[in-house]
Amino acid sequence: MRTSRRWWSLAGIVVGALGLAASYLAAALLHVRESPVVAVAEGVTALTPGFIAEWAIQNLGTSDKSALVIGILVILGLLFALLGVLGRRQWWWASLGFVVLAVVGGVAVAAKPGTTGTDLVPVFVGLFVWLGAFALCAQALRRWEVVEESDDLGHDPAHTRRGFFVLVGVLAAGTAVVGGLGRIASGAREKVEHSRRLLRLEKVTEPKPPAAARVDVPGVPPWQTPAEDFYLIDTAFIKPTLEPVEWELRIHGMVEREITLSYDDLVSREITEDWITLNCVSNEVGGNLIGNAWWSGVRLAGIIAEAGPKEGADAVLQTSVDGWTCGTPLAALTDDRNAMLAVAMNGEPLPVEHGFPVRTIVPGLYGYVSACKWVVDMEVTRFEDFDAYWTQKGWSEMGPVKLSSRIDVPTQGSGVDAGTVVVAGTAWHQNTGIETVEVSLDGGAWTPATLAEVPSMDTWVQWRAEVDVDAGDHSVRVRATNRDGEVQTGVETGVLPDGATGWHTVGFSAS
Repeated sequence: MRTSRRWWSLAGIVVGALGLAASYLAAALLHVRESPVVAVAEGVTALTPGFIAEWAIQNLGTSDKSALVIGILVILGLLFALLGVLGRRQWWWASLGFVVLAVVGGVAVAAKPGTTGTDLVPVFVGLFVWLGAFALCAQALRRWEVVEESDDLGHDPAHTRRGFFVLVGVLAAGTAVVGGLGRIASGAREKVEHSRRLLRLEKVTEPKPPAAARVDVPGVPPWQTPAEDFYLIDTAFIKPTLEPVEWELRIHGMVEREITLSYDDLVSREITEDWITLNCVSNEVGGNLIGNAWWSGVRLAGIIAEAGPKEGADAVLQTSVDGWTCGTPLAALTDDRNAMLAVAMNGEPLPVEHGFPVRTIVPGLYGYVSACKWVVDMEVTRFEDFDAYWTQKGWSEMGPVKLSSRIDVPTQGSGVDAGTVVVAGTAWHQNTGIETVEVSLDGGAWTPATLAEVPSMDTWVQWRAEVDVDAGDHSVRVRATNRDGEVQTGVETGVLPDGATGWHTVGFSAS
């Protein structure tokens, strides 16, 4: 009599989980940033078509990465159960399956830039654990089968069954222990956070938001966005953790002289500071993937001038320590805008999630072509010679921020008192600036809004207007005009390939 398939599938699942935990522990002990599972998840993300990636951003937000990792773990669980059942027939079938999974993990790890032999060690550790632990489980299950088929009364089938379940219990407990040790060993984030707290940037000043930049309307977000509320869109499943002493930036390519900067080299230079609004190309009309902060860093124009770009260069391919890339127009890094290598946000060293120790800030460009977190490499080159991460997925090459406005008060579906109603919100067009904002009630004439005073054209502008409404259902829409006289278009387009357009419209009821 053969043992039930469910016990073989249970063995496959437990063995699979133990191997994953072992690879995680090995990655932590060797200070490898990505365990094989994370490497596979990032590989899946890199291969995901642009429209699917955009759907995930819009519908899952910052949970998209967690959802993908959970999905991969569920699939792995099913595969482990299947391998266990296959091992019921022939042990080597299961072994071959585990080898295939290890190869997939190894390819994902090897595909990351800067991979060394050490990065592959966790894959081999997980594979050896899979093969060894499954061999033990298979042996215990075969012994159970032999005893139950035997007529020898001297062998107790219950004893062999208990032996299998004890083994499974030990392996499951081992999974928990090994996973816990991996958690403890992966203290890189805690170490970097400690270094960040101790870091003193003497030239960085505290933000002082100008009072005139705010409108006194409840419900309008703060003009200065706290770091913890600033939107987060990136492709890193595990945020890179770099000590300042480990950080180094190489500027090379079509330049007269290559430059390599350490963190100390960078912060010893003149520090520039500015209020700059950043917004994501995935921000839909009226969306909240936007924030305004006080950024401190070193202007890129001077650094690139030292390198001496050669004739014909028109782009800079930026690369993050995790391999993410973006192509930035060379002109945007060398003109009079305050493009910088930022080291601080709102008067404090950059949070890890926002690129600590150094990231790039370029006013007037969407982040997907400019805002490289954890930046470690800048190659001066030509757009025709490369494809960056998001442009491979269908986004446009240049990515200038589009003239936009948003209604924050009243909110969609809210109720107000009939009579005079305050409408308020924000408008932005970095590197150009906002001249006027207008609102229209129920498709009627445009009413000018009052704008707050902002310190530069690189920040969003808060505004307020008043409209008279009767009882009933209404809608209000907004449009802005920039300082060049361009009026915001009402033509509605989606975020692909270079940002959404249209007038934000809000429906509300008055009584």
